Amino acid sequence: MLYHLHELQRRLMNPLSVWAQATSELFSSPYSPLAYTPMSRRLAAGYDLLHRLGKHYTKPEFGLSPTTINGTAVPVVEEVDVEKPFCRLLHFRRELNGRLAKRPADPRVLIVAPLSGHHATLLRDTVRAMLREHDVWITDWIDARLVPVSAGPFHLDDYVDYVREFITFLGPSVHVISVCQPTVPVLAAVSLMASDDDPHLPRSMTMMGGPIDTRSSPTQVNALATRKNHGWFENNVVFTVPSSHPGYLRKVYPGFLQHAGFVAMNPDRHLNSHWDYYMDLVKGDLDDVAAHRAFYDEYNAVIDLPAEYYLDTIRVVFQEHRLPKGTWVVHGKRVRPQDIRTVALFTVEGELDDISGSGQTQAAHDLCSAIPKNMKQHLTAEGAGHYGIFSGRRWREMIYPRIRDFIRAHD
Repeated sequence: MLYHLHELQRRLMNPLSVWAQATSELFSSPYSPLAYTPMSRRLAAGYDLLHRLGKHYTKPEFGLSPTTINGTAVPVVEEVDVEKPFCRLLHFRRELNGRLAKRPADPRVLIVAPLSGHHATLLRDTVRAMLREHDVWITDWIDARLVPVSAGPFHLDDYVDYVREFITFLGPSVHVISVCQPTVPVLAAVSLMASDDDPHLPRSMTMMGGPIDTRSSPTQVNALATRKNHGWFENNVVFTVPSSHPGYLRKVYPGFLQHAGFVAMNPDRHLNSHWDYYMDLVKGDLDDVAAHRAFYDEYNAVIDLPAEYYLDTIRVVFQEHRLPKGTWVVHGKRVRPQDIRTVALFTVEGELDDISGSGQTQAAHDLCSAIPKNMKQHLTAEGAGHYGIFSGRRWREMIYPRIRDFIRAHD
């Protein structure tokens, strides 16, 4: 019922949002006489804010073409190399030519984006930085409400299978970077490959702000997952996709619930951000206006998660801690990180991360006990929150150079 009410609200808000946008333009367009009346800027700003608060946000574009390599603008073409029911393996193919085509091949990098309520475009800044010196692929997860029930369920074990398949597809020269939630299935996939002596093992794995062991420095997110039992989540946050979507009758954890939860964690921050946006519109500070729109276009575009995968994650990762306890079994095989010997490991945490607490990602070092010390590194990014470890100034200036050098050292 909640999902249906949300859809009804969205349909009711859409005409209001369109009207607010049109009215804002009436008070701001240089061709409109209303733009020259007293209070026109404040009225235009108010209606613009109302429009953005009421609009429906769709999946943004990566928009990363061209990139710049050695001072030369290089076109980037997005290609789907592997298409699965719940995910596409997207390749950012750089059209190198001339002297750039003759340079040594850049390292192959697979970025495993989180399946946690937002599109893979949330990692746009991550991909943008990597593209200049790497050949980049990313997991582009598909909104579960768009996947027909006939495609079957999607469990956490299936996520591990997808990661392993993508690593195998890209070959043993690939370096894997996982951001937040996928650090767990990525470590599981590489562990299973190591246990099977799989010749396609990646050369390195970089894990950023992920819940490897949530018993270390629990956050509000961890506390919620442990405060309620598994049945509570199944009965209170799992809903059926309405008939207006291709995934009709699929059980999902709706993206709008995830979004509401994140907003509720920092309501003052979002309120102040929207007030600043209103004032920037009044003052005509277009750079800050554009930055606000870019962030919230991404932040407000959410996707539904398959219910099976969501509930598996709650139980396996946050409630039973199966990975750090060594009790996780995937398709009958125990996940043994201690079997990994030849894959270099780099972990990254944000000093101010309020989603994955301090030590949760670094726990991978103790689990991967057979990796030589000279193949392990850890970085705690000072002043960085959760999003700051993969986007923004600290990512570009502090974290990316360390990852780039680590990958080069083990390529």
